[in-house]
Parts: sequence; C-alpha cells; structure tokens
Amino acid sequence: MSLLSGQYVIGVDLGGTKIYTALAGEDGRILAELKIPTGTEKGLQNVVDGIVDSVEQVCKTAEADPGAVSTLALGAPGPLDTKGGIIHYAPNLRWRNIPIRQILEERIGISVLLDNDANLAALGEHVFGAGRGVANMVYITVSTGVGGGLILDGKLYRGFTDEAGEIGHMTIQPYGPLCSCGNRGCLEAVASGTAIAREARDLVARGAGQVILVAAEGDPGKIDAAVVASAAAGGDPEAVSIITGAAGSLGIGIANILNLLNPSLVILGGGVMETGALIWEEVKKEVRNRALDAAWTVARLVPAELGGRAGVMGAIALALDRE
Repeated sequence: MSLLSGQYVIGVDLGGTKIYTALAGEDGRILAELKIPTGTEKGLQNVVDGIVDSVEQVCKTAEADPGAVSTLALGAPGPLDTKGGIIHYAPNLRWRNIPIRQILEERIGISVLLDNDANLAALGEHVFGAGRGVANMVYITVSTGVGGGLILDGKLYRGFTDEAGEIGHMTIQPYGPLCSCGNRGCLEAVASGTAIAREARDLVARGAGQVILVAAEGDPGKIDAAVVASAAAGGDPEAVSIITGAAGSLGIGIANILNLLNPSLVILGGGVMETGALIWEEVKKEVRNRALDAAWTVARLVPAELGGRAGVMGAIALALDRE
C-alpha cells in the first residue's frame, strides 16, 4: 500500500446520523478529520453537499492540495453494488438505487470507491487494528444492531453479490423475535443492544424488573443495554438472565462461524461488548460448549481496537489498496 510522494487518500464513513471524513497520507495516518450531521431529512443533495464540503474542509485543515488526493473510499450501509457504485437500499438514509459513486466523482473529480460500512470496519481492524497480520479473521460489531465482515486469506470477502458477512441475520432462534429484516430469531433480534433493551422493557411492562427500572431512573424509556448491564453487574438476577441470554445467542452465532470458516481470530466491537466482563465470559463459555474443538482451540476472541474509527480507517485502507 503506497502512493506517489505527496499524494493523499480520503475515507468517508457515511451513517444515518453522521458523516465521518478523514484525510490520510501514504502510511494511513490520519492528517485531518471531521464529523458532521448527515442531515438525511433534508434529502440526497444535502448529504452529497455535506460529503463534498467535508472533503474540502479536511484538505484545508491539513493544508493539503485537493489535486493531490488520488482516491476517496466511501463506506455506506447496504445492500449495495461495489462494482457499480450503487447503494440499492439504505433505510437510515431513505435511499433507493442511488448511483453515489458517479454522483461524487462528478462533484469531486477524483476516483471514488464504495463498500459496505461493516465490511470496511472489518478491513480497518485487519489493517490498522486488532487484526493486523491475521489472514483469516471475522469482525463482529454488537450495538444497536449486529453487523460484521470477513477477512479470508488476507482479503475482504464480499460474496457473489456483495452480501457476504451479514452476521446479524443468521437465524439463531427459528421462532424467535421478529427482526427488522422480516425474518424471526436473527442474531440481531436476540443479541443486539436493541434486543437487550426490548426484553428488559417487556419485563418492566409485566410488573417485574424493578432493579432495572431503578437503574433507568424510573423511566422505562431510558432502559438500554448499558442500564441492563449495570443492573447485572450489581447482581440483579433478572438483568443477569437477560445479559447471559443475549451473550449465549451471540456465542452460538460465533460457534457457527468458527465451524464454518475456521478463522484464527474473532474481533468483537460495539457498545454492547463494552458493557462489562459478564457478556464476554458468557460468550466465550457458549462458544467453547458449541464449537468443534479443532476450530475453538485455534481461535482467539479479542476486543476491537479502533472503536468508532474502524469504518473510516477501513475506507482509508481500501483507498490505499486501490493505489
């Protein structure tokens, strides 16, 4: 991964609430970065203007000649077409079949690459984070939803139609809760922060879960995964049951991945994985119980290193690899 002397790349992590833009040099080091609200409610043109303005701003901040920027890589929610540069459907952005690569190339005048945001988070951890030097690894983020990406034989694996790595939509409970994708019992529907909060709120609505409610300052609307984890850390058996249930489901999913792909590393990130030791203990316990010994004994489960920078660092890595 190297550029001609004096050249730069730009990574953009496009989400439903923010646009995170970073300018990097040939070594991948960020020279300037900027986060702004996405402003989806104002329409496509406003979002595009935000990306273009952010590119100009990071170049200005780093005192970099915009003409020396060789490539912009954009991470966005999918499903999408990496070759055609089209975002097919992004509900958080309210977009359907948007040729975002063409739009940005016409506005900015440089080469633009497009990839799934979770894929790029995996690539970021692979190149710059906890997965450095690991040829076969899986990245999973557990937060509002559950997403992930696959690095196989040292390369990002996208699948035939760019749909590989949808870890959150593996079926864990065949007749479990309804998932946002329309299926039932997906990993996302039973192990995400949203799922943990939903189960706790349902408990409170039935007149139970009083310790959880107190941790939420008496407001059911404030119940989230962090509140439940806090109550669990204090020894509340109902909160412990919710956390261990979600962790068990996540462990089942990881065991399936180990048996299928035999990676040497699983990186776990996202807010839910930062709620305390209990969830890690239960995940590892379930994986040990369910994965084949040959797969489990060679695999490490480790926390992500890049945090909220994973996506933009993956975009930088993609742009550098293109060069």
